[in-house]
Amino acid sequence: MVALKEKKTMSLRTPVTDLFGTEFPIVAGGLQFLADAEYVAACAKAGIIGFMTSNHFQDEKSLRNEICKTRELSEGKPFGVNIAMLPKSTEHERITQIMEIVVDEGVEFVETTGRSPEPYMPLLKGANIKVLHKVPGLKYAEKAQAVGVDMVTIVGWECGGHPGPNAIGSIVNAALAEERLSIPYLIGGGIGHGSQIAAALSMGASGVLLGTRFLASTEIGAHEGYKEALLKASENDTTISLWSVRNNARTLANETTRIVAELERANPDAGIAQLMPYVAGQILIDTYKTGDTSLGMVYAGQALGFVRESVPVAETVKLLIQQFNTARERLCSLSY
Repeated sequence: MVALKEKKTMSLRTPVTDLFGTEFPIVAGGLQFLADAEYVAACAKAGIIGFMTSNHFQDEKSLRNEICKTRELSEGKPFGVNIAMLPKSTEHERITQIMEIVVDEGVEFVETTGRSPEPYMPLLKGANIKVLHKVPGLKYAEKAQAVGVDMVTIVGWECGGHPGPNAIGSIVNAALAEERLSIPYLIGGGIGHGSQIAAALSMGASGVLLGTRFLASTEIGAHEGYKEALLKASENDTTISLWSVRNNARTLANETTRIVAELERANPDAGIAQLMPYVAGQILIDTYKTGDTSLGMVYAGQALGFVRESVPVAETVKLLIQQFNTARERLCSLSY
């Protein structure tokens, strides 16, 4: 195994690093309420790019302040803003306002998720903002390519959060994307080891998206009890819920997912109203504060199998690159 200290100055160039100006082709995507200035700045200093989440800020001033704080803490290194959109627009959404703030604040990179960013592309491209759009399947990636995004992330069935309805794994997504896309793409879902980065790049991806792998990082501002629960969990401790409302979500298996599963079996046509008392976002916010993971939709993917200790983001990135180098050298050593 290559000693880590021998590789400290190494960087790896792909279309991802070229687009974002980073050292390594690793993207730390938005983590709901957890991707704040401290976490995103830690990603920037580690040589990767992180995206602070924007939707939970209740007013314009607080969002602007967090963007400014992120810029200051990142010390000139690249960062982005995640803008999550519901599958269908609602009158209560503030997406246009958030987009306008991002433009006004001079943010260079945006990660969009949910529905197509097409209505906002003229605004974003007019401000020379690079757009990374995250999708749960190849057909959505092809649509995003058609509307002019700079890059797409395709998340597989293994991912935490919302993996989409098709149950296609990351290794299949990676190979098919190489055949069907002309813009650079990242692979996400179950990624937590450097050998997977090597595999994704060898299959045509320009980089990888990591979420779950960073959830227990020391810079994550959540209760230590929450992090301890993640460290104790394995790749076998997640489950998929919300089948009945076609918004599949992978989370830790807990009391809430048990109740939700029973409700969905008993009343599959009842809609989201019967589930909201158990899946509301405020319950997850409380989990982050109290550390009690027995209730709520505690988003996490199968990469939990790689989450074994709470360390700084930079330490995890160094380990991933060491593992990547080992995998690359193993591949190069094969005889023909």
